Amino acid sequence: MHRSSFGVAGLQAAERFDASPTALSGFVVLQLLVYALLQVPVGMMLDRFGARRLITAGALTMATGQLVMALATELPVAIAARVLVGAGDALTFISVLSVIGAWFPARRIPLLTQLTGLLGQFGQILSAVPLAALLYGPGWTPAFVSAAALGLAVAIAVVAVVRDRPDGAPPPARGAPPREILHGLRSAWLEPGTRLGFYTHMGTQFSGTVFALLWGVPYLVVGHGWSASAASGLLTLLVIVGAVAAPVLGELTARHPTRRSWIAIGVIVSTAVAWTAVLLVPPPAPHWLLVALAVVLSIGGPGSVVGFDFARTFNPDHRQGTAVGIVNQGGFYASLLVALTVGMLIGHSGSGEYTPESFRIAWVVQYPVWAATLTGILVARRKARRRAAARRSSPQVAPAA
Repeated sequence: MHRSSFGVAGLQAAERFDASPTALSGFVVLQLLVYALLQVPVGMMLDRFGARRLITAGALTMATGQLVMALATELPVAIAARVLVGAGDALTFISVLSVIGAWFPARRIPLLTQLTGLLGQFGQILSAVPLAALLYGPGWTPAFVSAAALGLAVAIAVVAVVRDRPDGAPPPARGAPPREILHGLRSAWLEPGTRLGFYTHMGTQFSGTVFALLWGVPYLVVGHGWSASAASGLLTLLVIVGAVAAPVLGELTARHPTRRSWIAIGVIVSTAVAWTAVLLVPPPAPHWLLVALAVVLSIGGPGSVVGFDFARTFNPDHRQGTAVGIVNQGGFYASLLVALTVGMLIGHSGSGEYTPESFRIAWVVQYPVWAATLTGILVARRKARRRAAARRSSPQVAPAA
């Protein structure tokens, strides 16, 4: 919810802070940049501090960011608020994944990871419906104060009920010295399976993330004449369809580990085809076509979770946190790049304002990213399969991707 809360407030933020499209994209870019940069450090911190402490700290940090946003009247303060949200967000997801790994058998982890990601996506509904209602009703400050209060409630709940591992489970190994940490980071990246997960996460996630976090609602309202409530409702559809897709992809990943990369490729190609169909139609596009685009975008989130399964199966236990952190960077680096570039292209269009044609041109920036990630997946998959074939006797490594 915290991550996506700005997605329904983009137009209000532009008015409140007198922000240009480029400056507006800076909100999400900095948020995602902080999130991505912290992934590897957070992975390393997990072994030292444990998941419950990191999740609690993340909830409190995001709540602080939302409170600052509620009171902000100047652009720099508002940007700092989104930086806090990004930092707290960074502490959360891979910490939750470590709890799954500690509590459940390996065969169930892919499905449970998808279900966890699905529950997280339901936060978009909180942004698209009750938060948006507060934003368009009582106003900016009550909406973001409410989000901050919910963040505090979550922190209390985590302290009360979350445990890092079952009773009687062996404690984690003590933190490694800095030299070993750097060696583990290098080894995790040099593992082709980690890079396969990185490009999978990058190619599948970014389009839906940029749409939901920042540019989706303005695009639908300005580019296609939708009402703000209808545009927020379409964000809810992303979550609902994702709820159906997540367990399906989780079960497919568990049952067919040698075909995981084809799932990723299928998601990327489908997303590119859906966007092509929308952008080729002069705006406003038919409602059914935009709904179809939302349905395809909703599969990107569950598709990106497949990347974590590559990190899990191609890396030994002592590198799991680092490898997952590397993979989780991929989609967010691509998201911040695309979000910033879309804002720049809109800002440097003929009118320098939001227009249907400026959005239509700006979304084309996605195609080079899709091409790069597909190439990365194919190259890393070939290398991963070669390495797996050379050490098939190892139970730590999947036979193929």
